[in-house]
Amino acid sequence: MAETEGSHIRIDKWLWAARFFKTRSQAAAAVAGGKVKVNGERVKAAKAIRLDDELSIHVGPYECAVRVLGLSVRRGPAPEAALLYEESVQSKVARKELATRLSAERIYDSHEKGRPTKRARCQIIRLKKGRV
Repeated sequence: MAETEGSHIRIDKWLWAARFFKTRSQAAAAVAGGKVKVNGERVKAAKAIRLDDELSIHVGPYECAVRVLGLSVRRGPAPEAALLYEESVQSKVARKELATRLSAERIYDSHEKGRPTKRARCQIIRLKKGRV
């Protein structure tokens, strides 16, 4: 873990080491796709980040606003990776609210996967023709 003021690391390596993405190629693709911003600006995967940089990271439906506290070129265990950044309070609250809303929506969304059975198809046909 390099923590000197003059040190820097590529953003895709840091995102991978901090465990925001599973692979470096996924991290690079997210940066190239505009899902990651450094200090409010869209950047390329080779952008060097330094300590105290502010990052905005979109992973799926979630958005994290973090501040860089440490730099690491190796991907360590999750507790060690969590020491590399600090997430803002507003970001944590927004993520938790979104997670609860999405889980509540999943409860009411009960569509079956795959093709309907013969019985279900007959019920759909009867419903469409008005012979319920």
